[in-house]
Amino acid sequence: MRTILACLLAGAALTLSVPSRAAEGSTTPTSPNAEARMTTNPASPDSRPGVSNPAESDETQPASKATSETAVFASGCFWGTEYMFRETPGVLSTRVGYTGGRTDNPTYEDVCSGRTGHAEAVEIVFDPRRVSYEKLARLFFETHDPTQVDRQGPDIGEQYRSAIFYRNDAQKRTAEALIQELTVLGFKVATAVVPASTFWPAEDYHQKYYEKTGKKPYCHVYKKRF
Repeated sequence: MRTILACLLAGAALTLSVPSRAAEGSTTPTSPNAEARMTTNPASPDSRPGVSNPAESDETQPASKATSETAVFASGCFWGTEYMFRETPGVLSTRVGYTGGRTDNPTYEDVCSGRTGHAEAVEIVFDPRRVSYEKLARLFFETHDPTQVDRQGPDIGEQYRSAIFYRNDAQKRTAEALIQELTVLGFKVATAVVPASTFWPAEDYHQKYYEKTGKKPYCHVYKKRF
């Protein structure tokens, strides 16, 4: 289990050893700058650089933007979740962050405290002509244990819960249909299916963590379930 002390040590170690890198394919920062972190009047979700607001959902995008859609999944430690999706054909970019909670501008330490209500999650931008949302959702269910409640492997806490944050009715229907399939197969699925809310990008040292460190996920493995 990653304790609060472990969170702090992980952040310090990666900050010292890994140079900052912007999110792949993005011209905006992957995390708020230091001033945004420290301000007593943080920018609103609509204006803060790098923050995703689901109010502009995939359903309402103009035709010129229809070549990409966004999915948001939470399946325990976001390092492993991101790793499992990054090499999927049709995935254009990924970034890890926090969503589904009660506070704005959360830091990793805030989320580790268990007081914010946020989940560690991954925002995935994909080309629906090359990979469907359903295929991504199936991969989500097959790369973690969706029957665990507020934990994943050795990581315990509501920030490690299993959840799908849908951005439109089609995504909601797909998620619910897959859960029904798993239920029929005998799985007691604990995955929450909830509307997407503001996605707060995590600190830069968390982005593409396993790519930076050369390590492998410790609690995310593929297991066929369908």
